[in-house]
Amino acid sequence: MWTITDHKDWTLLEQQFDWVRDMREVPQDALHHAEGNVAIHTKMVLEAMAQDVRYQELDTQVQETLWAAALLHDVEKRSTTVTEPDGRITAHGHARKGAQTARFLLYRDLPAPFFTREEIVGLVRHHSLPLWLLEKPDPLKTLIRASMEVNTRWLAMLARADVRGRICQDQEDLLYRVDCFEEFCNEQGCWGATRPFRSAHARMHYLERDDAYPDYEPFEAPEMEVVLMSGLPGAGKDTFVKKHFPGMPVISLDDIRLQRGIDPGDKTGNGQAIQEAKERARVLLRKKTGFVWNATNTTAQMRSQLISLFLAYRARVKIVYVESPYMALHKQNRDREAVVPPAVIDRLVRKLEVPAPWEAHEVSYHIQ
Repeated sequence: MWTITDHKDWTLLEQQFDWVRDMREVPQDALHHAEGNVAIHTKMVLEAMAQDVRYQELDTQVQETLWAAALLHDVEKRSTTVTEPDGRITAHGHARKGAQTARFLLYRDLPAPFFTREEIVGLVRHHSLPLWLLEKPDPLKTLIRASMEVNTRWLAMLARADVRGRICQDQEDLLYRVDCFEEFCNEQGCWGATRPFRSAHARMHYLERDDAYPDYEPFEAPEMEVVLMSGLPGAGKDTFVKKHFPGMPVISLDDIRLQRGIDPGDKTGNGQAIQEAKERARVLLRKKTGFVWNATNTTAQMRSQLISLFLAYRARVKIVYVESPYMALHKQNRDREAVVPPAVIDRLVRKLEVPAPWEAHEVSYHIQ
């Protein structure tokens, strides 16, 4: 069974992790957190979680997953907390940045099984969603996406502990919001599950359009399949492509860079390589010919731009994410023809965003 640490005493946690020690120095706004700094709040959240009867009934591994998420949920308030001109303290963006830090720590420093790690990342990323879901521009679409990244039952449990682990005047209202989140999840078939769709094409049609309905089945069918590879340099994408997609056209950014003599750290050169790759892709898309796009594609923004291009030509998009352990990643990188500087790899590791299941018609994960 995986656990982030065997030492659950707070003093021992501070001794073991510098990011836990940092919490003592991070203030919080007294209106929402009269209890004090992030360390005090996080300790109270862990205690509230442990006292929850529903938490006590969970499988031990799930308990460890939720405990780790609770410990990490505010880890990046340290880098996002600011005092506004009016004296209020805010930490905008701490959940998104905290999710990246959680992934980095649980990949490089405290290796966790892939799906356990990504569940923790999802819980950290969305830990405040139950409090604010109904205020989103499109609550249903937001919920559907989130439910494909994280177990909403566990998310609600974390949110309740987050509320109970603080001192504030609106605690009852916040707990009521979590109850409303649970009801909304049940109504939409997203409580501890992902909302069912008639097909992957129907799901993509709904998520990609502002005016679509979740139960609508599009008449038009995809006309070819494009495989979008994703993974850090040295993860094994080239080997995977050769083994699983023999004979399929491949657009490889590494090959283009090698042909043009472009250094991987050259931003201008990389931009030129991407433009050339897109032109090659358009030629194949116009011919309705499927192909593999082989590049790192380690951020959601990178993938979204490409997927929009593929969808415009009515392609079915499959993302294949490949991952190797951190130490193996660097070894495999050293052994490949197009070696990427280790410092560049580490920067990519810190910014890595593993593809979410809702990003394409199909997303598969191949973990060594």
